[in-house]
Amino acid sequence: MVKENMRRFYNKAVGYLSGPNSSGSQPSIVEPNQPDEICTSWLQEHPSALTWFNETTGEAMRGKKIVVFLDYDGTLSPIVNDPDRAFMSDAMRCAVREVAKHFPTAIISGRSRDKVYGFVKLDEIYYAGSHGMDIMGPPSHVNSYDNKFQTNTMDKKGNKTTIFQPAQEYLPTLKKLLEEMKQRTLDIPGVFVEDNTFCISVHYRHVLSEDCGDLEDRIRNLLSEYPIFHLTRGKKVLEIRPSIEWDKGDALSYLLKTLGFSDNGDDVIPFYIGDDKTDEDAFKVLKSRGQGHGIVVSTSPRETSASYSLKDPTEVLSFLLRLSRWGDTLKST
Repeated sequence: MVKENMRRFYNKAVGYLSGPNSSGSQPSIVEPNQPDEICTSWLQEHPSALTWFNETTGEAMRGKKIVVFLDYDGTLSPIVNDPDRAFMSDAMRCAVREVAKHFPTAIISGRSRDKVYGFVKLDEIYYAGSHGMDIMGPPSHVNSYDNKFQTNTMDKKGNKTTIFQPAQEYLPTLKKLLEEMKQRTLDIPGVFVEDNTFCISVHYRHVLSEDCGDLEDRIRNLLSEYPIFHLTRGKKVLEIRPSIEWDKGDALSYLLKTLGFSDNGDDVIPFYIGDDKTDEDAFKVLKSRGQGHGIVVSTSPRETSASYSLKDPTEVLSFLLRLSRWGDTLKST
């Protein structure tokens, strides 16, 4: 039954994406109203991971350990107006589960770890919330990280796991800052202040354009009273984070090490798929390693350190389904 469901999901999801479309051209990664020369140039530098799939899973991949890293919002789920309703589809959940059967899989998100788990509901993968500042990963046997940030525990299935939280000392101040942020932005219509445990996300998707400048001024004025935090930007969101040397790229490196892979080893090929500016930190780590594939999810050309591209979560689903099917072939050979 599971195999039949996977086949049905696969046929529905990839169908026309598996090759040239009805017009004879490959599926487009960019909006049709983009200048042709810009689109063509960008696609040459960041070709679609779907059309490139056979190359990525060729002989060069055999004998290597594959590790899959995924962003959540805009990658596994569409960007939605209400952040609390960013649900992933059953087909996407099934695809992630199938990939995790073959390859170690982790989700690295700006959301709190508990919120991401609440959306995904899979126990067979690892979770890194708050831009990697709250990681539930495999049992740690590495000594290159401060043990005071690590707690050995059990997951819901009774398996040994490690919680790694390098910004623990900031939590009391973050709680205070969160309440002040809510009070100072209360009278601006459309603002949604989200508690993501080790960071605070101020969503302004529903804020009138004439109020956005005022909102940012208020946030910056408040942060001037808390110099141990800094402001970053996402898609229609301003995020307050502790000023520590830690981001999604560091989370990726940490998880690779706890899985037993060194920084410069050529025995592992990590995939990282993400759509946000914060995912660029992970793409840069892969580029510096010289091993692995960064895949940016974007509907239009943009500056990125990723090597390949996918248009939207539908194409992410197609890619994950192909990856899981390739994993099936490895088991049978």
